[in-house]
Amino acid sequence: MNQRRRGAPTTKQVSKRLVALAGNPNSGKTTVFNALTGLRQKVGNYAGVTVEKKLGLLTLPDGTTIEILDLPGAYSLTARSPEEQIARNVLLGEVPDTPRPDLVVLVVDGSNLERNLYLATQVLDMGLPAIIALNMMDVAQGRGLQVDAAQLERWLGVPVVPLIASKGVGIDRLKELIARSELPRPPARRWKAAPEVEEAIQTVAQALRRTGTVPEEAVEAEAIRLIGLEGTPSLLQERGGPELVQAVRQARERLQAAGHSPATFEAEARYEWIRSLTREVVRRSGPPPVTLSDRVDQVLTHRVFGPIAFIALMALVFQTVFTWATIPADWIDAAMVALGDWIRNLMPPGAFRSLLADGVIGGVGSVLVFLPQILALFFFISLMEDTGYMARVAFMMDRIMRRVGLHGKAFVPLLSSFACAVPGIMATRTIENPRDRLVTIMAAPLITCSARLPIYTLLIAAFIPGGATVKALTMLSLYLMGIVGSITVAFVLKKTLLKGETPPLVLELPAYKWPSWKAVLLTMWDRSRHFLRRAGTIILGVAILLWFLTSYPSPPESVLAPIEARRAELLRQNPSDPAVAQALAELDNQEASLNIQYSFAGYFGRAIEPALRPLGFDWRIGIGIFSSFAAREVFVSTMGTIYSVGAVDEETTPLIERLQSATWQSGPLQGQPIFTLPTAVALLVFYVFALQCMSTVVTMARETGSWKWPAFAWTYMAAMAYVGAFLARHLVLWLA
Repeated sequence: MNQRRRGAPTTKQVSKRLVALAGNPNSGKTTVFNALTGLRQKVGNYAGVTVEKKLGLLTLPDGTTIEILDLPGAYSLTARSPEEQIARNVLLGEVPDTPRPDLVVLVVDGSNLERNLYLATQVLDMGLPAIIALNMMDVAQGRGLQVDAAQLERWLGVPVVPLIASKGVGIDRLKELIARSELPRPPARRWKAAPEVEEAIQTVAQALRRTGTVPEEAVEAEAIRLIGLEGTPSLLQERGGPELVQAVRQARERLQAAGHSPATFEAEARYEWIRSLTREVVRRSGPPPVTLSDRVDQVLTHRVFGPIAFIALMALVFQTVFTWATIPADWIDAAMVALGDWIRNLMPPGAFRSLLADGVIGGVGSVLVFLPQILALFFFISLMEDTGYMARVAFMMDRIMRRVGLHGKAFVPLLSSFACAVPGIMATRTIENPRDRLVTIMAAPLITCSARLPIYTLLIAAFIPGGATVKALTMLSLYLMGIVGSITVAFVLKKTLLKGETPPLVLELPAYKWPSWKAVLLTMWDRSRHFLRRAGTIILGVAILLWFLTSYPSPPESVLAPIEARRAELLRQNPSDPAVAQALAELDNQEASLNIQYSFAGYFGRAIEPALRPLGFDWRIGIGIFSSFAAREVFVSTMGTIYSVGAVDEETTPLIERLQSATWQSGPLQGQPIFTLPTAVALLVFYVFALQCMSTVVTMARETGSWKWPAFAWTYMAAMAYVGAFLARHLVLWLA
């Protein structure tokens, strides 16, 4: 067990044994991982890729700790997807930050043995010590299947442990086997192909062996994989040079001459052997029963009743995210406000107090307020995945989504983005294909989220003429505009930058099962912790930067002198007089407005005003747009400060009056109203398309593993916002 681990520095002593969990999607692998590690988990990414890396600790009775690595779910090690590539590279020891495992636990769905054994036997062929965790034995029994674990162990040559992981059955026995210091390696490859196929495999294996790039026990398995991977000359050149390229080319030609397909010979031979195995190992008591899952699917995947049931479930999800989750969000917001007020009362006025109260606490609050929505959304997503319902949703929506170039699994993330694009983008992790996942991430921010509602409500109430019906239709049109924009972007990206056929939706519909509440809660914990740690720190930094830009430099003393003189005069009067208190508040508001006007942000606003004038926006609207990069709803409070309103109450009536009376301060339009109907419509359309959300940008960077794609998204959405606002303004002017 002390073999050299490829991919790890040879001078570093490895302190813990590493056990990898491998298995098909829906095999219960995550449930096994949670049962072994509990809360002792951490989530990150593998070096250089966006594939998630889950690592946990198993503590044995003697105090020894073992690292448990949850490999991405895969159906094979062909390595046609990033997840399969990572799983295969880890098992060969070729991932820089991950040593080769000492042991592999293969989680196999006992109710779907033939399909699951394909990956399992591929891993066994790589020569690592292994244990078969035969999971979902209760589901197998419910289907009238009896799996002989002892016979399966004799066929495979490795220990087999029957499990019902969701109930903890068999976990202790699995821990006992993992704790053993030595486990025998699997026997040599037991399935055999036709003689000419075996000869071709050995030819490539010999060439691969001479490269020294693959552990000896895994040479044949890698040779089989390379023969089956067509169109990979660069991979072959990198791994073994011209000799390996020539050996693989000759092997493929030999197979084709003998009537064998290089792409399918492994599946044909391996499945033939697996079918022989399952005939000996699996016994069925009577004909296949009509299971509860079958009966439920008659409703939940029905062409009519299925979508209705899904809409009802989504209504519950949105009720939770939109309404119920706002209750704890309001608590968090109130707590942050109270903490900020406490800081203001505790400390004397000054820059440091403003930094803590407005920058640090305000920045943290802008992150924490998303937490209840994220927890609620991932609770439902985890619940749908753990019960098996998510696969049905993707199956039902695939036909519709495919028409615009999206994958069926893109539906739930886009739907989630109506509440907030942050959890919606995080939900794209259910999409295996990286190209389709990226298209969905690029399209999700265009869906109208709840953060746009304060802006929509303010501008519609103030400037859209007509009664409640007209205002409601205006709000609906903004939502529809976002949906159309999202679909259009997805369609264009699939035809241009991310061009490619949407792969067929190939998935298994697993049997419905009761969720593991422990797994659901652990998923919520992992996602929220990861979001707060990775996104929250960056958001805090940018929030502090925004505070600095809106606070410095201070206005000249000559500008503030009249305000200070008037304040001193009022303070000599009776401060308890309501009229005096109101006058002092007005002075505070005027000073806050001047602070922004003379700040870096104010200079920036006036610098960009010429570019904004074609949209009907002045420098003050420019500052609002700039400051709302932290969060879209900040636009309302920024307008309140700029227009000397101060803290904006929920009804925003004072702000509405100020906006309606605001005029241009310079230029040919000096003295004329700023917020006309064309300007208001242009501003509404601008916020439909603009990516004015720091949390979304940071989350996009986190999920794509690069700042390139968030920069691209911000740029194209800014262009859409500018052009859309320009056209909307001039269309209203033309209609008027």
